[in-house]
Amino acid sequence: MQCLLCQRLIQSKFSLPWLLSWRPFTRPVVCAVCWQRFKRIERRTACPGCGRDQTVPRLCPDCQRWPAERPFHNVALFTYNDAMRAYFQQYKFHGDYRLRRVFEGTMQTALHQLNGDLVLIIPVTPSTLLSRGFNQVSGWLSDGLNQPRGLQTLAREKGVPQSKKVRQDRLRTPQPFMLALAAEQIQGKRVVVIDDIYTTGRTIRHAADLLLESGAKSVTGLTLAR
Repeated sequence: MQCLLCQRLIQSKFSLPWLLSWRPFTRPVVCAVCWQRFKRIERRTACPGCGRDQTVPRLCPDCQRWPAERPFHNVALFTYNDAMRAYFQQYKFHGDYRLRRVFEGTMQTALHQLNGDLVLIIPVTPSTLLSRGFNQVSGWLSDGLNQPRGLQTLAREKGVPQSKKVRQDRLRTPQPFMLALAAEQIQGKRVVVIDDIYTTGRTIRHAADLLLESGAKSVTGLTLAR
C-alpha cells in the first residue's frame, strides 16, 4: 500500500499481541513519517472554548471576546500547521477525494466520543458543491453515518470565499444558514456540529446560534483543525 500523501510504500508490521487479539487488519493509508507531521491537540490543556492548542486550559484571547452565556464549545483535533495546510490544499481545493481516508477514522472516533443526540455538518454552497464535487466534511464521515441535512446555506450573491477573507471580514459575515429541520427535532437535543477548520469561529458559531435559538440544549463543535 502506498502512502496517500507521499506515495512511499507503507510497510505493515504485525505484532504478537495483535496476532493473538484476532482483531481485523486495517491497512494504514498514511506512512509514519507523514503522520508525525500532523500535531495532535492535547484536549486536557486546550482552550475550553475553541480547542486551541495551549499549555494551560483557560479561555484564549479570541474566546474571551465571544459571549460567555452560550452553551457552546468546540473540540479541535489537530493544529493548523504546515502539514495540515498542505493536506487541505490537496483535499479541499484540488479535490483529491481519496484523501478523505487520511482522517476519516480519527474524525469518526472523536464524534463517537462526543455522544451527541443529533449530528449536523456545516454545508457548502451549491456552487462549491458543483465545482468541487463533494463536501469535505461529509467525506470523513461517509462510512456508517446517516447525516441529516439540518443546515442549509442561504441564497446570497456570490462573494469572496471564507478562505480568502481576513479575520475582520470573517467576523462581520452575516448569518449564512437556515434550518432544514423542524424545531421539534432540535429542541432539548445535544447537537454536534462538524466543520473542517476553526479559524475565527464565526461560521460554526453562526450555526450554533441558530440551533440554540431553535431550542437545542447545547451545541458542541467538532473540527479537524484549529
